[in-house]
Amino acid sequence: MNKTDLKETARNLVSDSKGILAMDESFPTIKKRFEKLNIEDTEKNRQIYRDLLVTAPDLNKYISGAILFDETIKQQTLSGQSFPDFLNSINIIPGIKVDAGAKPFSCHPGEKITEGLDGLDSRMKNYYSLGARFAKWRAVINISEENNLPSDASLIANANALARYASICQENNIVPIVEPEVLMDGDHPIELTLEKTSKTLSIVFDHLNFLDVYLEGIILKPSMVIEGVNCPKKNDSKMIASSTIKCLAENVPQDVPGIAFLSGGQSDDDATNNLNEMNIQSQDNNWKLTFSYGRALQQAAMTFWSGKDENIESAKKIVMERAKVNSLAAAGKLS
Repeated sequence: MNKTDLKETARNLVSDSKGILAMDESFPTIKKRFEKLNIEDTEKNRQIYRDLLVTAPDLNKYISGAILFDETIKQQTLSGQSFPDFLNSINIIPGIKVDAGAKPFSCHPGEKITEGLDGLDSRMKNYYSLGARFAKWRAVINISEENNLPSDASLIANANALARYASICQENNIVPIVEPEVLMDGDHPIELTLEKTSKTLSIVFDHLNFLDVYLEGIILKPSMVIEGVNCPKKNDSKMIASSTIKCLAENVPQDVPGIAFLSGGQSDDDATNNLNEMNIQSQDNNWKLTFSYGRALQQAAMTFWSGKDENIESAKKIVMERAKVNSLAAAGKLS
């Protein structure tokens, strides 16, 4: 483990109000999104689409890193460079999704455990050789008042997996993005989200510390503290921001260099406005608050493109504009 390299990479991922482009959709996920737009789900179309994303003009002004899928890290851009080589050429750090997805958690209905630890060390070595310098592993936490979820068993099992993944990453000089996503599904109020997210993060950092994970060489990718999507009481950005900052301040060590939020099913504008408000309110913490968005950066561009070559250049401009407004939000300067 080279702590100097890990620390430098982690800091570069959250520097200058830049954020991370999450373009790591699995085969089933991108198939579902393509089908909604009547785009044929082929390897060539996936290559064209992901080339569209990374070749958006001036992307490196606003994006520090890009999370790739296993297929993409082994593909070439339309210009003939490997995706990692192209990203490096424009000063965007290549990353890789390494988990095998969230599966039903045995004996715990309604909960999931993320798999993918088997053989992870050898896969990390291969991804490093292909150019990856950071990685992502997503845990899924479900809230249900009726069923008293999340259970302690789910929180502990997922935190342990995140910590084991993070230690394997760092052993291979790859910065781990630690992603415990507390889902928006349900009708729970924001107060319950705050309680459950706080408990989740507390347990995650207990396990990271127990396994001696180097906290200055990680990026945390949490969900924002938001009410359930079906909750009748909707909160504004100021309440969401203050609740999220309170949660982070009480549970995230100041050694962590950056927090890159996931959008978690929010609308594009909500994800951007909430991030902007957090950066306005957060003045007393060492970590940078930025974004690691997938749909909130991509969906408008994918919809405009719709698999048609004549729409590619305009779709690229949409990607760039979405990246720009989120970079402004990461500085708390969005008008």
